[in-house]
Amino acid sequence: MPGICGIISKTEKARNLEKVKMMVDCLVHEAFYTSGTYVNNQLGLYAGWACHAGSFSDCMPIFNEKKDLVLIFYGENFSDKEITDQLKGRGHAFDRSNASYLIHMYEEKGDQFLQDLNGWFNGVLIDLRKGKVILFNDLFGMQRIYYYESQDAFYFSSEAKSILKVIPESRQIDIKSLGEFFCCDCALENRTLFKNIFLLPVGSSWTFSNNSEVQRNCYLDAQSWENETLLEKEYFFERLKETFKKILPRYFRSEQKIGISLTGGLDTRIIMAYLEATPEKYPCYTFGGMYRDSFDVKIARRVAAACKQIHQVVSLDKKFLFQFPEYAERTVYLSDGGLDIGEAHELYINKLAREIAPLRITGNYGSEVLRGARFLRASFPREELFHKDFKAHLQNATKTYDSICGGHSLSFTLFKDLPWHEYSRLSIERSQLIPRSPYMDKDLIALMYRATPEVRRSKDVSLRLVEAGNEFLSSIMTDRGIGGKSNYLFRNMAHIFYEFLFKAEYAYNYGMPQWLARVDHVFAPLHLERLFLGRHKFHHFRIWYRDELSDYVRDVLLDERTLSRPYFNRVFIQHMVRSHTEGYRNYTTEITKILTAELIHRLLIET
Repeated sequence: MPGICGIISKTEKARNLEKVKMMVDCLVHEAFYTSGTYVNNQLGLYAGWACHAGSFSDCMPIFNEKKDLVLIFYGENFSDKEITDQLKGRGHAFDRSNASYLIHMYEEKGDQFLQDLNGWFNGVLIDLRKGKVILFNDLFGMQRIYYYESQDAFYFSSEAKSILKVIPESRQIDIKSLGEFFCCDCALENRTLFKNIFLLPVGSSWTFSNNSEVQRNCYLDAQSWENETLLEKEYFFERLKETFKKILPRYFRSEQKIGISLTGGLDTRIIMAYLEATPEKYPCYTFGGMYRDSFDVKIARRVAAACKQIHQVVSLDKKFLFQFPEYAERTVYLSDGGLDIGEAHELYINKLAREIAPLRITGNYGSEVLRGARFLRASFPREELFHKDFKAHLQNATKTYDSICGGHSLSFTLFKDLPWHEYSRLSIERSQLIPRSPYMDKDLIALMYRATPEVRRSKDVSLRLVEAGNEFLSSIMTDRGIGGKSNYLFRNMAHIFYEFLFKAEYAYNYGMPQWLARVDHVFAPLHLERLFLGRHKFHHFRIWYRDELSDYVRDVLLDERTLSRPYFNRVFIQHMVRSHTEGYRNYTTEITKILTAELIHRLLIET
């Protein structure tokens, strides 16, 4: 994933310059990236960046007219036109299509300018007038900054691997975080998988100046949102409708081509309901599989046609399986170990999506923000997988999770669930294209804090939003049988039917009980998966680990390097691999986690 990196240090000037170039090289993963460096010896700053060519931040570094302010910025900002109009009116010169106006926002407002930004971003601001450097990220931490502090230097980067590259002593697994990785699918409390490498907290603004301590400030004021007065349901809905109408155009402003990633669910439906577009202006696409058109594909095709936009399917095909080792390893490497190999398809399909358009509008995070969905959870993994000495770290992980679960539910989602758990998938998407979601807009978030708990737990507001924006779209049921204009009895029967298919597919794939796996083993030559799979999901790793990917699973997991890791029970891993690849047991989740952990060691620790 592109981003920023750097070193703040008054020692080893030549060596620091060499190191920052190495760090930048670690951020450049594709030929369509651009990159560069900026050095200020007086302040001891050695900074670099990488970004997508032609993107909002492809104009670094940014200077003000007097050249005494410098900004290195990665990400996007979704402000209204009035802000740039005001800056123009005050005589500032900049290009409205990129990030060049941001330095003038700081020039006019000082440190307070961060509170006026709206998007996912991180950056380094150099104020030569005051002799200080400000390192910052966005309110939600969705543009990560990893950091490492030594006795005489501060290292930071959008990717941990660039710090690992220049700090060999950091190439150690943080054992506490590894326990959380197995229980929660991510490290908690702003720790990472790597020893002494941490995450900048959400909404941070850290100031470095000569001969003084680092000022670790936070410009996020979540408490003011949490203390807002709740709105009556109908009044809230009217406010929500007007707010969504207002913010949506912000995400369709770009000189680059924009594509819309459609699903069969509510969140992309809401976007289409309020989109004002001429016919065939925005190419729409849906991710599909190799067995059949999923409900996502069928419904998205109808939605696109209703809005007079072209639709196509981006398919996960046999080529992905043939190249799976490459995509699995790149997924782990690019995400700094944050995304497991069971999500390697995200890299493949987003690479194909970039061929349609370099910007991708998505409904991601709509269910979390509008309907209170939560994906960061703790579950105790199968104990037999682990060495007895490691089990205490699993128990500690569940205790840590329990300790962070208090407080406002929306704040948990925005400031813990999304930046710690959901970020890793976003990092893979960003490696290939630029995703945008209106559901993380600051104005929308502020309003959602004023929804009652009852409203945030219900699908009714989302359904009403679709109907108010485009009545015809509300007549189309979702992929889970929600909505539509049929009578009450038919809608309920349809919902039950769709939910049955969803759960049946899960039971045949990831969630197949061990007794059923033994039965399925007998019928494996008939390839019954072609009957059961593909209606809801387009990735089917239980079958793939058993068949097409079985050689890869055996090669990695039965290798002595894997079996000798001090965390694992080698005897159970050997049993697990043999029984799953021979088809009479289901260890899909366990194989995914152990494969991922092993690749973290090989690609990020030992390389």
